[in-house]
Amino acid sequence: MPEASQPLPFIDVLIPAFNEEKALPLVLVDLPKKWVRQVIVCDNGSTDNTATLAQSLGAVVVSEPEKGYGAACLAGMRYLDSLAPSERPEIVVFIDGDHSDYPEDLPKVVGPILHDGMDMVIGSRLLGGLEPGAMTLPQRFGNWLAPLLIRWFWGYRFTDLGPFRAIRYEALTSLGMVDRNFGWTVEMQVKAAQKGLKCTEVALRYRQRAAGQSKVSGTIKGSVKAGWKILYTIFKSL
Repeated sequence: MPEASQPLPFIDVLIPAFNEEKALPLVLVDLPKKWVRQVIVCDNGSTDNTATLAQSLGAVVVSEPEKGYGAACLAGMRYLDSLAPSERPEIVVFIDGDHSDYPEDLPKVVGPILHDGMDMVIGSRLLGGLEPGAMTLPQRFGNWLAPLLIRWFWGYRFTDLGPFRAIRYEALTSLGMVDRNFGWTVEMQVKAAQKGLKCTEVALRYRQRAAGQSKVSGTIKGSVKAGWKILYTIFKSL
């Protein structure tokens, strides 16, 4: 892993966030500043102080009132696309705003892109170790089944659909991402496999969210909808 003082490419961080005023500041503070050019918080129609706090901590805030994890991520991508070609990032890092991941692990996530010629790196929570209670049983099952299906159909070995991930900007734009809700992460991995991108995983720690309840896995309805959308995204790609 290089020292942060060495020249680095433009690395931008996209954080989809909905009502994360308690957790998001922790994420922003813990991101290693010397590694990150800018942080874009994709405010997904928050009704609390998420956007105000993000701006006060130096983040760029883009608004996407349509609810949906993918919709928020796509809003962040539109912002990056709007930059002059010379100002677009070389690497885009995605991380959630709930402080379940460890933002200080960003150098570990981008390392295989910087040094091993990888196009995309998934942070695997299963390889890195889970804090008790950090993932529900439906989450564990979905994060076992979806990578298994990707391996069967496309021959790519993933262990997780982890939201903490890094991808070359050019590779990201080539995927033609469209999912606007629960299928975002698996869509990216399926399309990366279909395009033959060089992908790998790194083991990352994972803990319980800092505050509140997950908008997806925190309810039975959310878990069922997410599970259905993940499977639908995989099978429609065949």
